[in-house]
Amino acid sequence: MQTYTDKSPPYFGHVRHEIAPALPERCGSVLEVGCGAGVTLEWLRKRPGTTHTTGIEIFEDAATLARSKADEIYCLDIEHAVLPDGISMFNTILCLDVLEHMVNPWRTLHRLVTLHLKPGGTIVVTLPNIRHHTVVLPLLLKGRWQYEEDGIMDRTHLRFFSKHSAIALLNHADLESAQCTALSFAENRLKHAVNQATLRIFEGLITPQYLLSAKKKLTTLD
Repeated sequence: MQTYTDKSPPYFGHVRHEIAPALPERCGSVLEVGCGAGVTLEWLRKRPGTTHTTGIEIFEDAATLARSKADEIYCLDIEHAVLPDGISMFNTILCLDVLEHMVNPWRTLHRLVTLHLKPGGTIVVTLPNIRHHTVVLPLLLKGRWQYEEDGIMDRTHLRFFSKHSAIALLNHADLESAQCTALSFAENRLKHAVNQATLRIFEGLITPQYLLSAKKKLTTLD
């Protein structure tokens, strides 16, 4: 059983502004899985074109904080619980740094896409990159695989993804091809310049996280 009791408040309360490029122009009804304290839903709630915000959070303390920031919050484990009737179909679904904490993220994503994402809707996912140099070099040079309190090697992570496997996770029959962006370059000019100067050869080693999005096809196979 994973435990998050030692996590600091910022772990549950960070607004994810960096997902903005992957969001549709109008988010419509939004579902965030693993919404934490609800601050990202609060931000989206104020965004023009957002009509309703719903969050799912496994921990009651965080869910309690989120209830004042979103229209609806459900405290449950989406991997194992039967979802309430109120959780139906959404225009936008967010899974931000949450799928890597699941035993079977492939099955969960399948359920979200087939049962809860409207045709033409968008699913947005962020995943840490296990190929980052802070993980790869200690493993190669020192044989060290060290879990941490947060970040890529967060001890509560159950699954690990590279760019290739992250894109493969969104390879679903009902989805169009996934768009994948390396995060952290926009806010770091030096890092961006070095990445461009080296023809992006080392991008996979200096990317801590990927932002992915995919639209649900208007016509899907049952």
